[in-house]
Amino acid sequence: MKLPHAPACATALTLMAATIALTSPARAQTYDPSYPVCLQVYQGGIADFYFECRYQTMAQCMASASGRSAQCVVNPYYGGPKSGRSKRQKRSQEY
Repeated sequence: MKLPHAPACATALTLMAATIALTSPARAQTYDPSYPVCLQVYQGGIADFYFECRYQTMAQCMASASGRSAQCVVNPYYGGPKSGRSKRQKRSQEY
């Protein structure tokens, strides 16, 4: 039994596979969750900017922003300080 639409199906599947394979990669995350403060640097147009998230304090960021077309912003994705201890530590119970 021969399928009448086999070449059309093969072509459609090939086109679909090529479309999936050739899509552009996803953009990297804008904010680094390791730092609480980010510098938003403007490059030209209104929506032409990028973030440098590598500041521990607003003062550090403001020093870097000085004299530049930039502003400091609080990182909305900051994960908090990294610590080796867990937030809840077991207390030793003495009887």
